[in-house]
Amino acid sequence: MNNIIIDLKSENNFAYEKLYQNNFHTISKFVQNNSGNQADAEDLFQDAMIVLVKKIQQKNFQLTASIDTYIYAICKNIWLKKCRDKNYELSIDEIQTFDFFNSVNNSIEYEKTYLERLKGYLLKITEHCNRLIQDFFLKGKTIEQIQKEFGYTTRHNAQNQKYKCMEQIKKMKEKEEKEEKEKNS
Repeated sequence: MNNIIIDLKSENNFAYEKLYQNNFHTISKFVQNNSGNQADAEDLFQDAMIVLVKKIQQKNFQLTASIDTYIYAICKNIWLKKCRDKNYELSIDEIQTFDFFNSVNNSIEYEKTYLERLKGYLLKITEHCNRLIQDFFLKGKTIEQIQKEFGYTTRHNAQNQKYKCMEQIKKMKEKEEKEEKEKNS
């Protein structure tokens, strides 16, 4: 993660390409699900890269979440702001004056508490599922890599096991929410 920030600071095009490959599909899907189109997603991603570069150039910048989470938060906040102000096109400088970075930081804080809860669920599921979920979601391994590393005979078997592991987490979450609801009743 630090290498990509160093590359971004030095304006290395490879870093931008890597961020684009890792994040654009998710950003595009988010925009298209929220009244936008492919061109809007491209513009939004470009705006987010400008914000990101300006932010990392600051001396006191400290990344407290993954770079992908940070980019998603930037994009989400810019896009939601644009949706609220449909008839008003914002520039990057104007975005910064609208308490933009506070909203990005709030999104990251929410993401951190979500990840903390997820890590708690991981401790409660089987060790096998814990490793599989961490490899897939936290380490970003492909289903093919998981199939090979875990010894599944087919891609379908690996996907099926991933689903079963996710169901374990879902049940833990539902149980926790039920207990919390009963506690507050």
